[in-house]
Amino acid sequence: MAEIQIKNVAKTFGTYQALHDINLTIADQEFMVLLGASGCGKTTLLRIVAGLETATTGEIWIGGRRVDHLAPKDRGIAMVFQNYAVFPHMTVFENIGFGLRMQKLANDEVKRRVERTATLMHIEQLLNRYSGELSGGQRQRVAVARALAMEPDVILMDEPLSNLDALLRMEMRAELKGVLAESKTTAIYVTHDQVEAMSMADRISVMHQGKIVQAASPIEVYRNPAAEFVAGFIGNPPMNFLSATPAGNGKWTVAGETLDGPNATAPLQFAIRPEDMQLADTGLKATAKVVEPLGAHLLVTCDVNGTMIRAILDSDHKVKPGDVLTLAPQPDRVRWFDPQTTLAVA
Repeated sequence: MAEIQIKNVAKTFGTYQALHDINLTIADQEFMVLLGASGCGKTTLLRIVAGLETATTGEIWIGGRRVDHLAPKDRGIAMVFQNYAVFPHMTVFENIGFGLRMQKLANDEVKRRVERTATLMHIEQLLNRYSGELSGGQRQRVAVARALAMEPDVILMDEPLSNLDALLRMEMRAELKGVLAESKTTAIYVTHDQVEAMSMADRISVMHQGKIVQAASPIEVYRNPAAEFVAGFIGNPPMNFLSATPAGNGKWTVAGETLDGPNATAPLQFAIRPEDMQLADTGLKATAKVVEPLGAHLLVTCDVNGTMIRAILDSDHKVKPGDVLTLAPQPDRVRWFDPQTTLAVA
């Protein structure tokens, strides 16, 4: 078992607090993605789990064993970095087997593990090549294979695909998810790329200003964001926000229209994703400002009572700038946020 428990972890650098009381449990064999913008604390948290950084307060447990007092080599982990760190003077075989040699494993065991992980990463035909003969994607596969060859309880990955081009990133996302599932390894993966997070994760921990704002499955984070930050960060384009005032009996006034909503007496934020609105006879009145054809869809930027929102419409609709549209939000896709706490209320 390689369950990871992060208990009350905080980290300060001088007067700056990078992490605030982080609590997170990652199940055995789970693929957890730490997602957030630069400076949110995700890499700091990963380094604390790895033992490359010391928490100011809190505990790290791996497989039921407290490890925050242990050196990285004693924690049962392996790491893959943004920089591949493939040794140029070694062959692929030697690179993958480097950590195993350091552990003084028998030659037969080294050979078995290297060949197994090379096959998993589809680089078995490259074992006799040097790094200078490899593409960026092949080098990244070598780095992952080297980590997996250690047969770690946990593998930690810090933006490992960010140096690859878009096509290679897409290929590696699919490969990584499949390989880690097959190797039955618990994984923590750090990224700022929400596409990586949504496509690869079993769960996503969305981080902001040193805190975990929401930890849930990709579809839950997307459909039911727990806070305004998550709603505005996840999705491309992100959720639309409009001010809503209570009209009584569960009715709300949004941009001059009356909509159903939660029972509350203070103003709220109405939020809806661009794809969850459709043209109708009744709904929000919007003036199209910019129309962007995106193949099967149109991305329409609209003015609703002075607030800019976006709608994704079928490309069969003939919409041009200046058109007045009536947009009906799907009632079961609306989210409501408290503007004081920024947390979801429904």
